[in-house]
Amino acid sequence: MNLGDASKTRAPRRSGGSPAQPDAVRHGVEAHGEGLPADHTQAILEATKEIGSLLKSSGCPFALVGSVAAYAHGIPVRLQHDTDFALRRQDADTVVQLLDAHGVELVDPSEDWLIKARVGGESIDLIFALAGQAVTAELLDRAEILPVDSVRMPVLAATDIMISRLAALSEHHCDFGVLLPVARGLREKVDWDRVRRDTGDAPMAAAFLYLLELLDVVPAVADERRHRDATR
Repeated sequence: MNLGDASKTRAPRRSGGSPAQPDAVRHGVEAHGEGLPADHTQAILEATKEIGSLLKSSGCPFALVGSVAAYAHGIPVRLQHDTDFALRRQDADTVVQLLDAHGVELVDPSEDWLIKARVGGESIDLIFALAGQAVTAELLDRAEILPVDSVRMPVLAATDIMISRLAALSEHHCDFGVLLPVARGLREKVDWDRVRRDTGDAPMAAAFLYLLELLDVVPAVADERRHRDATR
């Protein structure tokens, strides 16, 4: 089965006929509030393990991303939505054929940067881009092998999690309350210099990094420079 075959099954619309949530919302650790589904943590973990095991057998590079990746890094999040895996676009047909051969339901989204699947009633997104940037071999090579419940699999590196989350911020989606516990939990694993460098002058990312400095989650830029100068 190729991507054209997958398009024969149309993804169900969300309640109320609203469009799918943007990348910035779907790939984060979302805040709890009204209108969110019940805690699906164990069901999502079971679906993640099943798809992760199949992807491992494919020989194609991939990495777990999104809220389940944060969970794998030890962030105590309550899983409520889908599982996201990043893979290269050129591997899409191989992965689709593998999932189809194992009876995984494939659905066709309107977006051209992902494939959607369902396992045990839970949604799985196989994505080719993070915050608009193509998934590359270099990104996947930096992934860490971590246990997800009982299955070990590649998980997006902590620094790349923060970069992709900050790059996804916009005037229409700028919930720092969602990002703050992730940054706190990952701060010892993150290369904050690279985060600052890769997010550049993006105003929302700069504002969040400044907030982290004020909260003493990360050192202020000036303090880091003084420390580097003193240790030279």
